[in-house]
Amino acid sequence: MVKLPPKVREYFPYVKVRPFQDKFIKTIHEAVDNRTNVLIEGSNGLGKTVAALSACLPIALERNLQILYVAKTHRQHDRVIEELMEIAKKQIVSGLSVRGRSEMCLHPMVARRASDARAVMEACEMLKSEERCPYYSRIERDFERYGELQQQIMLRPYKASEIHKICRVERFCPYELVKASISEVNVVALSYLYVFDPKIRAFFMKNLEKGLGKVLLIVDEAHNLPDTAVEIASDSLSAFTLRQAENEAKRFEYEDIAEFCKAFRTSLENISGKSRKESLIQPQLIFEIIEREAETADVSAFLEELHEVGMIVKRTLLNEGRFPRSYIRRTAEFLLRWMETAEDPSFVHALTRYTTKTGTSAVKLEIVALDPAKITVPVFSRVYCSVIMSGTLQPLEAYAKITQLDEDSVKKVVPPPFPEENVLALVCRGVTTAMTRRTEEMYRKIVKRIAEVTCCTPANVGVFAASYEVLEALLKAGIRDFVDKPLFYERRKMRSRENARLISEFKSYAKRGGAVLLGVQGGRSSEGVDYPGGEMNSVVIVGVPYAEPTPKVKAQIEYFEKCFPGYGREYGYVLPAMKKAAQTAGRPIRRLTDKGAIIFLDYRFSTLYCQRFLPSWIRRNLKVLPDRDGCVASELKRFFRSCSRK
Repeated sequence: MVKLPPKVREYFPYVKVRPFQDKFIKTIHEAVDNRTNVLIEGSNGLGKTVAALSACLPIALERNLQILYVAKTHRQHDRVIEELMEIAKKQIVSGLSVRGRSEMCLHPMVARRASDARAVMEACEMLKSEERCPYYSRIERDFERYGELQQQIMLRPYKASEIHKICRVERFCPYELVKASISEVNVVALSYLYVFDPKIRAFFMKNLEKGLGKVLLIVDEAHNLPDTAVEIASDSLSAFTLRQAENEAKRFEYEDIAEFCKAFRTSLENISGKSRKESLIQPQLIFEIIEREAETADVSAFLEELHEVGMIVKRTLLNEGRFPRSYIRRTAEFLLRWMETAEDPSFVHALTRYTTKTGTSAVKLEIVALDPAKITVPVFSRVYCSVIMSGTLQPLEAYAKITQLDEDSVKKVVPPPFPEENVLALVCRGVTTAMTRRTEEMYRKIVKRIAEVTCCTPANVGVFAASYEVLEALLKAGIRDFVDKPLFYERRKMRSRENARLISEFKSYAKRGGAVLLGVQGGRSSEGVDYPGGEMNSVVIVGVPYAEPTPKVKAQIEYFEKCFPGYGREYGYVLPAMKKAAQTAGRPIRRLTDKGAIIFLDYRFSTLYCQRFLPSWIRRNLKVLPDRDGCVASELKRFFRSCSRK
């Protein structure tokens, strides 16, 4: 039996160590002690957050390192602080969770625009430089009290929400107080963007006195990192932005810019034609349009001029007491970025038709990044070392290659902590969402299998489709009439609050007969939400969530094929889909005591090829069922009957 290293025992806050949690801790502690990156998979219920903190803290404090713990959601950031509070009962440790200006700012002008992070950042900087933010100005007026608050924050772990409440009372800028305190605390929990987005990192690092070389980086839910890295490096320019830039230019009497924006948008509409699909285009085509519509031979100089005009507009708006956002400047920034990436083979450029919120068709330009390593390498190569962890990282070698981790990085899969008998994993033959077999008859068959699951599950059931097209086909096939419980379902472009209400109401049925939640794999409900206990007894995965083979997806496959011969399709197409399926499958099993059934409604999950991408805790007892009515029901009845006896 593995025991906790002596130094770790001083920081691990709990009396009992969960099964295999000690292996997880020991692997991380030894790797960090040797200044080696570690790529480690640990399943749900293992207690990865406190394990990683306990393993890293003694080394970080001994070597004067700072721990940056990056995760995707605010809830995960707060969880870090909650575990630090437990550790603080044994050892003196400090920490804070960081949120962006849009959520921390008390200035009404900024708070109203909280949905636009880029605009909020620019507005905040301008308000400060013009001395028009009372919360920022108060820092200088009452610096003694401000210093007292800084000292207070260094005494124990604080959540961002706690600091926000303190500053609302004291009338200081919460964001500035967090920034001023960052360099003095042991652990900072924050979004991926602060570390991996080059522009945001440049601002953030000004507040981090130690520099990246003295940072011990923990990346949680790291399966998200490759996609996040690609999103960071990509960009888009919509017809809406161009139309707003035209209106802005008219208002400020830049008639030549207004004419350019209108002509440029019209040219894009003409090129895209009537197609609703995306198409890859040569960057030079856009330069030719700019030259023609702006009547210039120097595209770069013209775009720099646009950029400067945008800055003038921003200053003018601020002086008028309005939010200082310029669509002209945004247009210039995008087109300058288009120039910057034009000759880079790790980017492709696209013209895409999309449907607006009002249902009309519009066009946008896209700069599409293909290489996650362009974002990850500048970080992994500069930090002291990295702990990269998640419940779904296999195959580890593929992940290491895509993110270009050092070859000597430690790679480890830790066994799941929960008993095998707590999980039932089934694959049904005879059903699939493969494109060539999506018939009415197939969907009716899938709905019948779902009905077997709902009638034999004690409480709530989650049903997650491969796409919205599949979800809508299940509705059309009559899933409402087949399931014997209330049905809740996601809709395209649901607002966050609306989705949160949907999930809350669904969960409320856990103790009153159960309900069915119909969502999509990779969506809000299948990755960002936990369903412990009866909140989801069974989860149904309908189809393999392969991306539509669009030109962008094909470009990704081709790029990876050049980088990793023989693995292009696997890395660019198969792995992203299987990660979504695996994340969805883990929704019901969040605690050691949880018991849940996972039903894959697609025969492709029975193949050895697909199974090798699933976590070991799912693979170990995966049972393939024949194409016969009643088989799913029999397995579920037996499983939940045995659960009720324990």
